[in-house]
Amino acid sequence: MPLYKTITVNEETSLAIWKVEETEEKLWEKVKLTSHCQTRFNGMKSELHRKAFLSIRHLLAEYGYEDADLIYDENGKPHLKDGNFISITHSHNFTGIIISTTEHVGIDIEMQRDKILRIAHKFTPFEEYKTLANTAAVVRKLTIVWGAKESLYKIYGHKGLSFLEHINVKDFLFDAQKTTAQITFKGNLSHYKIKFLEFEAFTCVYATRDKELN
Repeated sequence: MPLYKTITVNEETSLAIWKVEETEEKLWEKVKLTSHCQTRFNGMKSELHRKAFLSIRHLLAEYGYEDADLIYDENGKPHLKDGNFISITHSHNFTGIIISTTEHVGIDIEMQRDKILRIAHKFTPFEEYKTLANTAAVVRKLTIVWGAKESLYKIYGHKGLSFLEHINVKDFLFDAQKTTAQITFKGNLSHYKIKFLEFEAFTCVYATRDKELN
């Protein structure tokens, strides 16, 4: 079964990751899409995207949900009809969701690729990472930082939020597998806990609010 990993974040929050290895036909088993999502699916030209889309429905089923329980707002942000909070991600052959009964959450999966070096200056002060031992370490760290900021953007959900100007991720050690972050936007300051894991040249980062500071 391609359920790759599950993590209990806390009593109210957990996440699951799927490694897409099945055929598209196999992924259709036990999946029923709403007319809205069927239309979205029909517009996907990439088989990889279609399979990711279907695998996320299997992840929903792990938590007792089906496609009809998932709705999207005008900004494309996913919500669950029962009021629980959800965030969704996919990258190549990995997909993931994080669900919480009490708080907004964010998740992001990224492949570790050298091309992140070319765009680093757009989302973080690149000078901070030039002391790392080698290029591979820089790519790993930048991917974690990008994933953290992507997860936080999903939580915050405000247009105009800048990765570079408004989101600050505190430096961290790889072995710690966690850090903290702050968002400063329109005079408001909010604090978050960040955790990450690496597997098969991919990075998964997920974020929750820091209840002690907010």
